[in-house]
Amino acid sequence: MIWQQAFEIQTRGRGTTELTEEVCDMVAASGIRTGLAQLFVHHTSASLMLCENADPDVRRDMETFMQRLVPDGDRDFVHTMEGPDDMPAHVRSILTGSDLGFPVGQNRPVLGTWQGLYLWEHRLHGHRRRLTLTVYGE
Repeated sequence: MIWQQAFEIQTRGRGTTELTEEVCDMVAASGIRTGLAQLFVHHTSASLMLCENADPDVRRDMETFMQRLVPDGDRDFVHTMEGPDDMPAHVRSILTGSDLGFPVGQNRPVLGTWQGLYLWEHRLHGHRRRLTLTVYGE
C-alpha cells in the first residue's frame, strides 16, 4: 500500500522548524503499520534534517557551522538576484538534502530516542514551504 500527503509549513526565517509531531500524526493517519516513509521538501532554499531533539543548542551550533561554511554575501557567488542570502541558501540545501527516509513500525516513525525531524529554512525571511510525505508498506 502507498499513502501520500502534501502539506505546508510557514517558517519564521533562517532556522529550524520541528516536524516530528506533525509527521507522526500523518504516518498514523496513513494506516500503514510497517514500512518506509519518505519526506520531501519542494524548494531549493530549504532542507530537511534528522537531528538531536533534546538540546536546541545542537541546531544552533549547526547554524553557526553553516554560516561559517557558506556565509551570506560571499563575493564568489554570481547568483544574487534575490539578495545576499539567495545563493548561500541554495548551497546549504544541496549540502543538507531535500528528502529524508525513515522506517515505520507500529504505525509510527521509528526514530531514535533523541532524534527529531526538522525543516531547515536557509533564507533570512520566512517562507511558506510545501512538503510531501509518502508512506509505503502494509
